Amino acid sequence: MNEQVSEIRKMIRTGEWAKPTTGLAPGYTQANLVILPQKYAYDFLLFCIRNPKTCPLIEVTDVGSSIPQKTAPNGDIKTDLPKYRIYRDGEFVEEVTDITSYWQDDFVSFLIGCSFTFEKPLLENGIPIRYIEEGRNVSMYKTNIACEAAGVFHGPVVVSMRPMKPAEAIRATQITSRFPSVHGAPIHIGDPNLIGIDDIDNPDFGDAVTIHEDEVPVFWGCGVTPQAAVMASKPELVITHAPGHMFITDVKDEEHAVI
Repeated sequence: MNEQVSEIRKMIRTGEWAKPTTGLAPGYTQANLVILPQKYAYDFLLFCIRNPKTCPLIEVTDVGSSIPQKTAPNGDIKTDLPKYRIYRDGEFVEEVTDITSYWQDDFVSFLIGCSFTFEKPLLENGIPIRYIEEGRNVSMYKTNIACEAAGVFHGPVVVSMRPMKPAEAIRATQITSRFPSVHGAPIHIGDPNLIGIDDIDNPDFGDAVTIHEDEVPVFWGCGVTPQAAVMASKPELVITHAPGHMFITDVKDEEHAVI
């Protein structure tokens, strides 16, 4: 267990940190979260397997357990994210900072790779990350690309966007392709209209960021895709992270890199 990560999770648990986790614990893997009743777990597992670019699995917990034994055995999924979203029958109900009162004995939790994980290698290669510079959450958009359905789950691919100069986009593609378990290489570069994004300045999730005239938008698969699938598929109860408010694991980013 890393003391820095443990301290950050403690800050989150006690409410000292309730903001997006971008830039926190650089070098350690952050994860998206989906929690649902066991009766939906197989369908959702299959959904992740069929859509690895947007839903790369990092860990699945035992039924009823809120402890991710593989990636953060001293963490607790019920308390260690800054904000959670509650969905009932596909409808967003509320955001909360602790889900202890919602917890059920039949819950299964899925930790899904997050693109925040490759922020450090991008920055180390001199590639700016605009939402960090501007103190905002990453921009996320629903697209016209359909996920491959599995059981009750279906819906559109959601992407995260980072503006870059063309040369930076090429280098970023090379860097992130080494991290397939946290979304890997971009799925689109350039004209957002080609993937169904009509207004780049109005993201569906997160915040808009500045795009300079000499830059192109670069789009990665995003772990908010399951939330779009939940809204489309309407299971009776699902709990997720609030976009940008991740679970920080004990796993180092480099453990996800492939040569």
